[in-house]
Amino acid sequence: MIAAPEGADNQHLEALSRLSELLMKKEVREGLMKASSPDEVLEVIGRYEEERNEGKKDPGKNREFIVAVTACPTGIAHTYMAADALKTKAEEMGVDIKVETNGSAGAQNVLTRKEIEKAKAVIVAADTMVDMERFKGKHVIRTAVAEGIRRPEELIRRALLQDAPVYEGEKRKADETGAEQGKTGIYKHLMNGVSNMLPFVVGGGILIAISFLFGYKAADPNDPSYHPLAEALMTIGGGNAFGLMVPVLAGFIAMSIADRPGFAPGMVGGMMATSGGAGFLGGIIAGFLGGYITAGLKKGLAGMPKSLDGIKTILLYPLLGIAATGFLMLYVINKPVGALNSAITDWLSGLGTGNAVLLGIVLGLMMAFDMGGPVNKAAYVFGTGLIANGVYEPMAAVMAAGMVPPLGIALATYLFKNKFTKAERDAGNANIIMGLSFITEGAIPFAAADPLRVIPSIMAGSAVAGALSMLFHIGLRAPHGGVFVVWLVEGSKILYLAAILAGSIVTALLLGLLKKPVEPAGKQ
Repeated sequence: MIAAPEGADNQHLEALSRLSELLMKKEVREGLMKASSPDEVLEVIGRYEEERNEGKKDPGKNREFIVAVTACPTGIAHTYMAADALKTKAEEMGVDIKVETNGSAGAQNVLTRKEIEKAKAVIVAADTMVDMERFKGKHVIRTAVAEGIRRPEELIRRALLQDAPVYEGEKRKADETGAEQGKTGIYKHLMNGVSNMLPFVVGGGILIAISFLFGYKAADPNDPSYHPLAEALMTIGGGNAFGLMVPVLAGFIAMSIADRPGFAPGMVGGMMATSGGAGFLGGIIAGFLGGYITAGLKKGLAGMPKSLDGIKTILLYPLLGIAATGFLMLYVINKPVGALNSAITDWLSGLGTGNAVLLGIVLGLMMAFDMGGPVNKAAYVFGTGLIANGVYEPMAAVMAAGMVPPLGIALATYLFKNKFTKAERDAGNANIIMGLSFITEGAIPFAAADPLRVIPSIMAGSAVAGALSMLFHIGLRAPHGGVFVVWLVEGSKILYLAAILAGSIVTALLLGLLKKPVEPAGKQ
């Protein structure tokens, strides 16, 4: 339970994020486990918070100073793991660093203009859009948030050497062809759309599921089970929250590409995808169309007199961008993509048992392969997108598979203690919470330390969980929440939990079989 003052809408998200970051530190976990009273618990947390808030103290006079920004699509795990890794490694290297986190509760530890000017370079480890214009004129290293977790030392060394191009502002975006932008650009735009879409899917999906508590057809005034509250919940969640899902996705993809001028063309294209039957796939296409059309307009109209800049922003960009995106959606995109969308939906709805299980296996393997990376997110976006099409079983398989890696590892640390160091066994405790909360990223430290044994083990367990979830015909309308939304599943809740448990056991047993005992075992 989390208690917060009235009106503190985001404080529970901030508390969860801070707790996740806190539990990643070995000394904090040990302090909390040894605490014998509430006062001692508060003392441990208070001591950590003083160390954490480095933004309130000036950097060391004789130490080099850099700044960083971390952000991930969900803003819960990767954001804070990357920030913690960068701060820990910087301290080891004798470097002062300030890290801004763009998490689920908003931006925290925000960089000031003075700090940016003083910094030798900037590290932006993000899979979503962040405010870049403030870094104009600075050496900026742009990379995926996972690299901040896996390679903090390399990023810090590059920052100290200023081994990165100087950011020249918005114009650089269109011309940039470097390796970092080429590898992450399209993925980053898509994830920016997905991260802003998620609240609509989560809130809408749960409201729809609650309406079913009154009866599966209780929202229909012509059904004997009709209840006005069920109709209201369905109207809010299904008719409105879900109705905005695709336009918001498209709008924020376009905004990531072309900044604010791209938002309106993307939103309109997304609305047309929804009304034209092109659905989630059409929304993604509309987002990229609106963004790149607007980016092209900005480049094409760059030669206009500066005195007309206001007209470009308020008139030309929205007029031409919306018109061009709209015509393409109406006459080129909607019909073929709508037909493809319907075909995929019909195929998934009519899957036989064998094919359903195979799909569950594939989704499970993808969820565990890179634990929050692009392959994992591709499976997640696939499951989330199908919710809009009325197909809910893949989402249930995706969530079950995503819970298994941290849960299976946690179970293995209890069953096979001689295969893990004391630090790993301690981290296993935190993985229980991460696994139950559908935070696959909890498995990353273990996979990084022993990839050849850990990654195949968690992939096998996730494949089992995904396959069993599909076999049991479990559906889920909520795209996040882990064990806390199990009560919303359509189908047997017991069988769904059994699928997650079976996958976790498979992972644990494989880890016990493949991993070698820690030497010297008796001293761990």
